[in-house]
Amino acid sequence: MAVLQKIRQRSLLLILVIGFCLLAFIIGDIFNSGGFNSTSKDVGSIDGKDISFEDFRVKVSNVEKSSQGITSTEAANRIWDQEVSIALLTTEFEKLGLRVGEKHLLEVLKADQNIGGNPLFSNAAGVFDVNKFKEYFKANPEQAQFLKDREKDADLNAKYQLYNTMIKAGVYTTQSEGKMKYEMEANKVSFAYVAGLYSTIKDSDVKITDSEIVDYMKKNEKKFKAEESREVEYVLIEDKPSKADETEIKSKIIALLSGSVVYNQSTGKNDTLAGFKTTNNTIDFVNSNSDVPYDSTYIAKKDLPAVDADQLFNLAPGAVYGPYIFGNYYCISKSMGMKSGVNAKASHILISYEGTQVPNKKEKRTKEEAKAKAESILAQVTANPDSFLMLAFTASDDSSSQQGGDLGYFGPNQMVKPFNDFVFNNGIGKIGLVETPFGFHIIKVTDKQDGIRLATVAQKIEASEATSDKMFTQATKFEMEAADKDFNKAAKDNGLTVAPAASVKGMDENFGSLGKQRNIVRWAFESGVKVGSVKRFEVANVGHVIAKIKSIDKSGLVAVSEARPFVEQILKNKKKAELIKVKMSGTSLETIAKAVGGTVQQATDLTMENAMLPNVGPEPKVVGNAFALAANKMSAPIEGNTGVYVVKNLSTIKAPAIKDFKPYVAKLDAQKAGEVNRVIPALKGNAKIEDNRQQFNY
Repeated sequence: MAVLQKIRQRSLLLILVIGFCLLAFIIGDIFNSGGFNSTSKDVGSIDGKDISFEDFRVKVSNVEKSSQGITSTEAANRIWDQEVSIALLTTEFEKLGLRVGEKHLLEVLKADQNIGGNPLFSNAAGVFDVNKFKEYFKANPEQAQFLKDREKDADLNAKYQLYNTMIKAGVYTTQSEGKMKYEMEANKVSFAYVAGLYSTIKDSDVKITDSEIVDYMKKNEKKFKAEESREVEYVLIEDKPSKADETEIKSKIIALLSGSVVYNQSTGKNDTLAGFKTTNNTIDFVNSNSDVPYDSTYIAKKDLPAVDADQLFNLAPGAVYGPYIFGNYYCISKSMGMKSGVNAKASHILISYEGTQVPNKKEKRTKEEAKAKAESILAQVTANPDSFLMLAFTASDDSSSQQGGDLGYFGPNQMVKPFNDFVFNNGIGKIGLVETPFGFHIIKVTDKQDGIRLATVAQKIEASEATSDKMFTQATKFEMEAADKDFNKAAKDNGLTVAPAASVKGMDENFGSLGKQRNIVRWAFESGVKVGSVKRFEVANVGHVIAKIKSIDKSGLVAVSEARPFVEQILKNKKKAELIKVKMSGTSLETIAKAVGGTVQQATDLTMENAMLPNVGPEPKVVGNAFALAANKMSAPIEGNTGVYVVKNLSTIKAPAIKDFKPYVAKLDAQKAGEVNRVIPALKGNAKIEDNRQQFNY
């Protein structure tokens, strides 16, 4: 019988180690978590206003209950962001003296589907009735808290709508700005230039240190502002099967093919047990010996393991194939027979009508109009099947129109019943019309696939107890060594590899390439954990992670390793610019071109809105300098995006004067429409926010 769960036994020494570590963990947890060491009853504060932990906990619990699959940390992060935003906005509302009347409040409540769409509050015509709404809560006082909560949310939403409206009204574009926009689009400049491109100097010739990146971040603090972080490097010792384990599992599954002889204590004789090849009850044999239960589904060839698909698909009924590897399993399979048409492929043209739940309808039409159009298209494709593709592209209301109506392969009952029945009851090439709740479908059956039913004994290739114990011993040994000496040297001495350090913040869940490992992140921020601290973690289905705190960053800036990909090239170009500028001496462009090994080039009729140098890219600083020069005057070296430039103005053509700049004002207004979305990030940036969530083990 297959082993569903292995109970791993350790030696007495290992058991004592575990017991000691567990005791230390419990004692440490009492002192370091929300037990004896909780320093605050509040989960945080925003500009001096506290957020009660108890209220916060209830809200997090409600989110966990209502959002399937969400973790407590994800829920806590969601509620925290919500609480911070509400606190900051409420302060703004109070400063502005915003008030919401009953009429406005009711409009917001009506927009809530739980209220506006609730039959309890609707009249005979199905329309929200304010009187019925009020009468219901008078008659049901036990629902008072529900109404109070909804009114509180509605009040906040109504004020936010007013606040947004005020901000949008306050973002105003002047005529002068419109004029500038016009001139940036219409003023033209032509100039000659010499470029000393950064690409002419190798990146390896200019080095950027960590301290230079930190200095740059400090000068641009708002761009690189970040929470306190830790860099944690680690070694992963995977709990994976050895070659000997794989060989043993393969041997066991091979032994199942031919059966075995076992001693029967009740009879005192040997019994011969049938093997997979000869058993009379294949399904029971699979369920008794496989880690994966019997599956009666017919499988198309395309869904079989690629390497073994041909042999498996062509098995005669009762024939056996294997062993073979499929994913993390050793398998043997027996054919239980073939079935034709298990999967189908079809294309369709959907003609929907008003009332069907189909987004992005190409045109509005009644059901009668839709039916008439569908019948017309059916006649066309019946007369000329080759027209199906183009008609699907131009007429179908389904998203598959972009693929000519092709839906790919699907199995029985994956489509709505009328569609499913037409496809699976007709042969390849059949074209017809069916109606479903989505509208009228002109369907073309384009292919069918046969399938094979396989009885498969699959046994997972996993580490044996001996291998797991070996990994455990290696991990605990390395943990002790790493605590006393250099982490990288200890890893090298043990033949292990140190993974790149993962940068984490206090409320992160993800840890490097290991995904969600909240326990490791939480440990990194525990009181008493410092640079050099080491701890081992057992990660389910992965193995042992031995983590070490590499650095603690309380600077308020992102980690250097995180910033380097963005900052390094900027600083390298800055250094390259200085090297290029030294060469750019001379009184003419020709002299400068010779000095930098370039040529004199020309740019014609560029604008500030189109500052694109041919074959180079956008260079607004270069074009802006050209505009600033008088005719035939030469600039000093200009540091651009792609190199250092010296330009000579050849001509500037001013835009003709116009009286009305409204079209340009409108353009700028459209560009500013999204400015309101920057309000909350701006408020957060200026607020004093204290976050104590880690004290409560989120």
